[in-house]
Amino acid sequence: MPFVNEKTFQRYLQEGREDDFHKLVDEGLKRVEEQLGQEYPILLSDKEIKTTSKLVVKTPIDTSLTLGVFQRDNGDNLRNAIKIAKEAHQEWKDSDWRDRVELTVKAANELRRMKYELAATITFENGKNRFEAVAEVDETIDYFNYYAQLLEDNRGYIKEMEGRIIKGEKGISVMRPYGAWLIISPFNFPLAITATMTLGALITGNTAVVKPSSDTPLSAYKLVTTLRRVGFPVDTVSYVTSPGEVVSKVMMESLDIAGFAFTGSRDVGHNLLKEFVSLKPRPAVLELGGKNATVVTSKADLRKAVEGTFRGAFGFGGQKCSATSRVFVESQVYPEFLNRFKARVETTVIGDPRSKNTFLGPLINKGAVDKFRRFVDQALSEGGRIITGGRVREDSKSYLVEPTTVVDLPYTSSLWRTELFVPIVLIKEVQNLKEAIKLVNDVDYGLTAGIFSNDEEEVEYFFRNVEAGTVYANRESGSTTGAMPGVQPFGGWKDSGWTGRNAGGPYYLLSFMREQARTTYD
Repeated sequence: MPFVNEKTFQRYLQEGREDDFHKLVDEGLKRVEEQLGQEYPILLSDKEIKTTSKLVVKTPIDTSLTLGVFQRDNGDNLRNAIKIAKEAHQEWKDSDWRDRVELTVKAANELRRMKYELAATITFENGKNRFEAVAEVDETIDYFNYYAQLLEDNRGYIKEMEGRIIKGEKGISVMRPYGAWLIISPFNFPLAITATMTLGALITGNTAVVKPSSDTPLSAYKLVTTLRRVGFPVDTVSYVTSPGEVVSKVMMESLDIAGFAFTGSRDVGHNLLKEFVSLKPRPAVLELGGKNATVVTSKADLRKAVEGTFRGAFGFGGQKCSATSRVFVESQVYPEFLNRFKARVETTVIGDPRSKNTFLGPLINKGAVDKFRRFVDQALSEGGRIITGGRVREDSKSYLVEPTTVVDLPYTSSLWRTELFVPIVLIKEVQNLKEAIKLVNDVDYGLTAGIFSNDEEEVEYFFRNVEAGTVYANRESGSTTGAMPGVQPFGGWKDSGWTGRNAGGPYYLLSFMREQARTTYD
């Protein structure tokens, strides 16, 4: 069966059943609300382990509510999980790829059955609005179905070689797994990104130890329990809640970890990689953020440009590695774009993401709010002018801030090159497309980029010259955001990535395998 993206809300909208969609989301929210405050164990082999030290996680949408109580591992359980995964790999590496495909499809179906509970979990966990939360679950299901199809289409990555040097010679190329992988996932896509890295390891015959973000450990717990429930052997996938400093220490002393997959900040990722490979050369799959830019030319449809830039910059509060952080607008349309963009931002509904009308929910934690304040102050002190937002909504039970637009900021400011991860976008006037692309590329990052232009030659010039792994033209739903598995492989160049093989694309699974050339003779 050909791969088809999930697209839940679009489907309900096309069918005129928007009310049914909201009813299902509300039911999911109610179910998760009834689960608040429960305690969740570490999952090792067939054991559920509880530690004396606990991690009490609050929900950012109402910090008086406890999302759940989780175990604070001191490193002993993580070391044990790695040992279990290494031992389990000896059998799992030789499992039939067809069986792994079957389990993956079963997991996709189970995730679909749980869709609205999982979406509600994400909303309570990191404050994502209902549309983006359901879209994240859709993305997760897409990863499962797409990777299953990839493995099937490539026949388990076993290929007979056509060349012959000697009579009776037969060569076969076989892609083989490495061993036990450590999966370190972020708070912003606690289900989808955890899923793509974990499944990338498991479906290719590796084993996985999942370490979620301490801010968002619940989605990963539900993912791992789902994998086990549909039949992935319990020793092949473990779940451990260890603080970051513990994980770093264990990684730096263990040679039993065959590889690690990490999504997070550039500095943390680079430091982990350097220390990890200093012990022994080993593979890593890294996605390390971005400083993503959108270009608006004089030949753009400004309605699309404004909407796409607004959604790219302020969707999920800019807490996406693909968020639009910089906008370069040609001088001919700069004043009009700015006026339209300001008007669009001022319509933003900010508040409780459980409400169907909310676009922008809270930031993830107090640290993010403090960072927002610091960046706003810096922009003002360096000569920038704020035309929207800039304020924190004083609410003791949430972390609400306003979507902020900065203009006239001198290009010498470090804000032009720093990944902000809060809802702040910088806009600059440029004279032409060539200047814009030079500025787009003038950062260490190279994750996503977008352009708005109705001129095909301008779009082609942009694609040829921009230094980013995932690029868009005239994307109204998000100028630099919203990559879908099987449609837009997602990954970065330069400091934004490592393997050059993008998640949700045809080459991603190869990052978790190595080639073995097998030759036999008559």
